[in-house]
Amino acid sequence: MEVLPSTAAFVAAFCGRNGIGTTDMLRLTLVVEELFTNIVTHGYGEEGAGMVRLRLAFDGRDVTLVCRDEAPPYDPRPALRRLPADLDEPVEKRGVGGLGNLLVGRLVDVSDYVRTGSANVLTLRFRRDASPR
Repeated sequence: MEVLPSTAAFVAAFCGRNGIGTTDMLRLTLVVEELFTNIVTHGYGEEGAGMVRLRLAFDGRDVTLVCRDEAPPYDPRPALRRLPADLDEPVEKRGVGGLGNLLVGRLVDVSDYVRTGSANVLTLRFRRDASPR
């Protein structure tokens, strides 16, 4: 987790090079930090260490994010589409977690997940200038 702040710098530098505005940069940073945190915390475990590789590409309209890790096999696509069961409950009664996945799922189009050898590879397309669905 000590490299989490560098993910924001990575996104900011990418957005700066590609003329991507502040609002989209902040949304993309949120997506990257949420994925990174989930991989480290749930994939590798809080005491574990492992590799997380992030690649960003810009086609002039949308940003594609490829996230690769070597945590145990996990396809996050269902979690990115699922509403927490207790979403309508008052905050005091709701369980912890699940909202980050929901937010990521609303900010991106899930393109692909594959398990390649020992790696999880998740590809997401980030829609610029799009409000959450």
